[in-house]
Amino acid sequence: MQIGLGFDTGGTYTDAVLMDMDKNRVLQKSKALTTRDDLSVGVRNTLIGFDKELLKKAAMVSLSSTLATNSIVEGKGCRVALICVGEEFEMTIPVDLHTTVSGGHDLEGNEAAPLDEDAARRFMMSVKDRVDGLAINSYLSVRNPDHELRLKRIAKEVLDIPVVCGHELSSSLGYHERTITSVMNSRLIPIIKDLMDSVKKVMIEYDIKAPLMIVKGDGSIMSESVALERPIETILSGPAASLIGAKMLTGKEDAIVMDMGGTTLDIGILRNGFPRLEKEGAMIGGRRTRVMAAEISTSGIGGDSRMIVNGSKFMLEPSRVVPLCIAASRWPQLIPRLKAVAAVRSRFSPESMDVKNIVQDTEFFIKLKDIKNVLLSKEDHALLEMISTEPFSLKEAGVKLNVHPFSFNVAKMEEIGMVQRIGLTPTDILHAEGTYAEYEKAASEYAVSHQSNKMGMTEAEFIRFAKGKVIDKLAEELLRKLFFEETDTFKLDAVGYDLMRKAISRQSGLDYECIIRLNKPLIGIGAPVSAWFPQVAVKFETELLLPEYSEVGNAIGAVTGSIVETVEVLLKPGIGENALDDPSCILFAPFGRIEFEKMSKGEVFAVEEGERYVRERALRAGADHIDVRSSKHEKKVGLGEGYDGRVLIETMITVTAVGKPKQFKTEEYVSEYVRL
Repeated sequence: MQIGLGFDTGGTYTDAVLMDMDKNRVLQKSKALTTRDDLSVGVRNTLIGFDKELLKKAAMVSLSSTLATNSIVEGKGCRVALICVGEEFEMTIPVDLHTTVSGGHDLEGNEAAPLDEDAARRFMMSVKDRVDGLAINSYLSVRNPDHELRLKRIAKEVLDIPVVCGHELSSSLGYHERTITSVMNSRLIPIIKDLMDSVKKVMIEYDIKAPLMIVKGDGSIMSESVALERPIETILSGPAASLIGAKMLTGKEDAIVMDMGGTTLDIGILRNGFPRLEKEGAMIGGRRTRVMAAEISTSGIGGDSRMIVNGSKFMLEPSRVVPLCIAASRWPQLIPRLKAVAAVRSRFSPESMDVKNIVQDTEFFIKLKDIKNVLLSKEDHALLEMISTEPFSLKEAGVKLNVHPFSFNVAKMEEIGMVQRIGLTPTDILHAEGTYAEYEKAASEYAVSHQSNKMGMTEAEFIRFAKGKVIDKLAEELLRKLFFEETDTFKLDAVGYDLMRKAISRQSGLDYECIIRLNKPLIGIGAPVSAWFPQVAVKFETELLLPEYSEVGNAIGAVTGSIVETVEVLLKPGIGENALDDPSCILFAPFGRIEFEKMSKGEVFAVEEGERYVRERALRAGADHIDVRSSKHEKKVGLGEGYDGRVLIETMITVTAVGKPKQFKTEEYVSEYVRL
């Protein structure tokens, strides 16, 4: 019997499954709270009830996680510096320090301007000890990576931090998207390293001698060493695993999969048994990346989403906070403090204020860790000292420290992971309602009493109102995903938005109503989705499947994947030679820019070098039994009426390597990912 151990580390829960891989049978399963301050605690807690002898026999350990996706959605991560070469960046993603130097290439891979190495070196010296990662992105580096590689060599001399280049993460055009991807990648390196170190620590404790694999956003898997270099590829890891797990648990080839975790709602679609890949790159937090991943819509609505009432205005916002019921189970002293504010009606904050800075009497903060070289005020330092052992609200801290609650820059400290916010969430609403009572119900009830008082509602009315807001938000995100599948855009005009609201509310307008029925079933993954998804399915008159083990569906998907590495090699005919049978060409690939006298020779080289490249990457990713395949796609255009034939614009050679992880021995296998 081949044993596989799968983990999924989410924002709230860490799941584990022990599986008989020969029969795709779950042997044992468990859930434990994710412990952000020390992830190994949550991982360890999932294995407490597992058979230790079976654990020792595990031939592979595979991990999926939403931590990377959550960090991007929440705007968290380490400090990053960015060097742009030859083109300014629009700064649509936060960067701590950045500069632009001259350089870059043109579409033919020729140097557009000399690289200003001196300016780049001066910038690197200036950011030393002030950032944790460096991203380098040069204009059209996918056509010639020389400038990025030269700066990376200098960075290795000057800085002792991880350095990532744009061309290492994507071979597709799109300077802006590639820069976003490289910045995100740099931000995620310490987060993924912390996660892998936590799992390896527990594996040693349980004497598990097996390779550790991590799920990528396309549902395939890679080794820990590769994940540390390219952590951006783990975005949508958890949702991709949920698609694979949903198919295995239900046997459905065509379905809509909704995976609701603590921080995010992830929606993907199975078509003919496979998740569709987004060729243009995954969309995360409204930003287009250049990461090949399953086409999954991710939004910041989950069991731990922040619920606040400012004055009498209710808001459900995407930040993840620790539910009060969970926090009170760890810090019981919160319960009498929540009871004291239950009947108090707080003052409102100005609506112009950033929502993260709105003060709530039912929100508390706890220190997570120290981060060096962060500019903080004396008030912030005093707050960190105060919340180092137990949570306090900003109002409590302000009174004790004799400062105004607005004096603390908690939004910045929360963003970089120094503090964790505790507050009212959908999980608390279920606890106050009594439909889910895993933790301290009283804490949730007192918070609901406080917020309902501010809105002039009874507690029961507030619970119904808040639940309705969550369900409507889930339904809205589902429709947005389906609209995108049909129209390839997330934009809604006034008419489209009106139709969507009528379909969700099922209320008629002055002269018409709108009913939308889904032609695929919904598969729910996560826990406790049974409290939310049934009403979503009713709104759209479709079947809802909540299969056995759906609460650990991601962990099941994590342990059933293969290693996949792909490279695309572009060949463009020489200028004026498009109509020739065998023109000269220029080859563009991550392994270089090369000119050939004949297209035929370039194609042979592309296949041979591409196979070597992906095989090497697959081996580094931990693969065995590697199968390599290649395909050719020619882009041609007609010459118009009165002319014969078509001319060649470009040829794309795609080479893919697929293999099972080493030490995970199977006599015969068929990868689900070869056909993607």
